[in-house]
Amino acid sequence: MSPNSLKRLDFEPIRYEQDEAEKIIGESTSYGKDAWRRFKKNKLAVAGVLVIICLGLLAIFGPKMTEHNYYDNDLMNANVAPSAEHWFGTDNLGRDMFARTWEGAKISLFIGLTAAFIDLIIGVIWGSISGYIGGRVDEYLMRIADILTALPYLLVVILLMVVLPKGLWTLIIAMTITGWINMARIVRGEVMRLKTEEYVLAARSLGASSVRIITKHLIPNMLGPILVTLTLTVPTAIFTEAFLSFLGLGVPAPLASWGTMTADALPALRYYPFQLFFPAFFISLTMLAFNVVGDGLRDALDPKERR
Repeated sequence: MSPNSLKRLDFEPIRYEQDEAEKIIGESTSYGKDAWRRFKKNKLAVAGVLVIICLGLLAIFGPKMTEHNYYDNDLMNANVAPSAEHWFGTDNLGRDMFARTWEGAKISLFIGLTAAFIDLIIGVIWGSISGYIGGRVDEYLMRIADILTALPYLLVVILLMVVLPKGLWTLIIAMTITGWINMARIVRGEVMRLKTEEYVLAARSLGASSVRIITKHLIPNMLGPILVTLTLTVPTAIFTEAFLSFLGLGVPAPLASWGTMTADALPALRYYPFQLFFPAFFISLTMLAFNVVGDGLRDALDPKERR
């Protein structure tokens, strides 16, 4: 059919009502609200958040829920099974396991969160500088990270325990010597990807300093990977503390952590398994909760998952 044979009557314009034409079909939402909406749909991740909140509250108020404390020895009531008086039983020195479990939760969570926060600060600063400046600075900084990664972790911890006085902060320092490297590598990769974006080039052309570009433009746009890495760092730090305490490198007595409680319960495992069950159960539950929350954040903050 030639164009000349077409007539105006052959076409019928599509008619829209004014209200329908101006109606917005999709609801306008921000990236944060959209991420929160998708996170709430992940029931397992929401359950993980509730478990973490409950563990935190019990770590604060749990030792006050019983008349027994975590450090008094009572050899007349040693190795008592769980009962109405001692809800989790007692250990080989007669100390109340319920009070020690929640006192241990306080120390284990404090070590895990503090070590993860220190890893966050060092890793973000190190990775941002390395990825943004590049060149020789990037080469030097990443080779230092490679050298620290190559050092035997357990050897570094033992040396620090020998040089420094045994205590809570010595354990945290030992855990963060190399713990920040994974965060630094992730931040470096994100910075190298984002620093070529148009908004970064525009900020640089307007005279923004490197510090302002990193803090105001780069870090806010990589909060997703940072939060996910931070969430997955906490259970790793808690497990590392339990492992070191199990080897006798943990917090000194009479302080209790879940790791020291598992180490104390191991010799009597065959006769009093409840002494190992409670700290091991809460270590596993805490690690599971943080891991499912991290997976939920990763799915919620992934732009590819937006609908």
